[in-house]
Amino acid sequence: MFSLEQLVRPNIWKLAPYSSARDEYSGHEAHVFLDANENPYNAPYNRYPDPLQRELKSVLKKVKGVPEDMIFLGNGSDEAIDLAYRVFCNPGVDNVVAIAPSYGMYKVCADINDIEYRTVLLDEHYQFSADKLLAACDAHTKIIWLCSPNNPTGNSLDRDEMLKVVNQFQGIVIIDEAYIDFAQQLSMRQELPTHPNLIILQTMSKAWGSAAIRLGMAFASKDIIAIYNKVKYPYNVNQLTQQQALTALSDPFEVDKWVRILLDERTRLMQAFTELPIVQEVFPTDANFFLARMTDAQAIYDYLVNEGIIVRNRTRVQLCQNCLRITIGSLSENNELIGALRKY
Repeated sequence: MFSLEQLVRPNIWKLAPYSSARDEYSGHEAHVFLDANENPYNAPYNRYPDPLQRELKSVLKKVKGVPEDMIFLGNGSDEAIDLAYRVFCNPGVDNVVAIAPSYGMYKVCADINDIEYRTVLLDEHYQFSADKLLAACDAHTKIIWLCSPNNPTGNSLDRDEMLKVVNQFQGIVIIDEAYIDFAQQLSMRQELPTHPNLIILQTMSKAWGSAAIRLGMAFASKDIIAIYNKVKYPYNVNQLTQQQALTALSDPFEVDKWVRILLDERTRLMQAFTELPIVQEVFPTDANFFLARMTDAQAIYDYLVNEGIIVRNRTRVQLCQNCLRITIGSLSENNELIGALRKY
């Protein structure tokens, strides 16, 4: 049986959270604020932001179809990633299991928190086996990390295998869906009501075109979200970020248009890559980027840098030897990239 109390670090379970001034009068109307030692001048930036981002969550509830008490907002997805270690993993004792290759911050946060990070290599199609992933777990495995669509490979993971992991693992399964808006596969958010051990990560940085505001989202059971809110810093999402997120969310049809354009450009750019003699293979993708195996990734990367064009060299990543990761840009940016490569 899944037991959240047994998974959470004992000191976190017993933690009495910091009570901010804005929490204490919640539910009441107020117009004179003399509680938080703020400067009364320079409105609206003189006031601390809502620590629980209630207005923003009320909008996200409609966009994402998830109740407000099942939403955590953080300073980028990286905050939600780091909090998972701080909430569930005892330093020097517990471990996590992840697919490889995948997003590098999972391991960085594990190292920062002194948590053993175990990896299971993907197969030649960049897919994983639930059985192999579960076999890498032991009594001290608290979290399994999955990223779908995966970074840097770009492909969606097999949904049945992901569900098998969620159903059989008694710890926390975190599925990072930063690129889900570009994929045909449906989000796993719909699985949350029946899987109390599941956490879904999403972001405003990709399809929503808002990387600069640093807003990440975690969707999970209200009990997990309550623990996240207990551990996070009181005012972790600033007012400017909340305001800009509300502006972006007010026009989701504009985002749909961006996604359609990027998907069309993705098809065009990948086709152009297949025709280049310096490209050995272009891998399938469900993201706003793709992975391409080159004849000499380092030399081609250096050439592009000299041309003022920056891509990501992933040749030192497991299973990505001689691979460049190409983000889909605007029409003119993509044309400039192809033009440069044709001259190489």
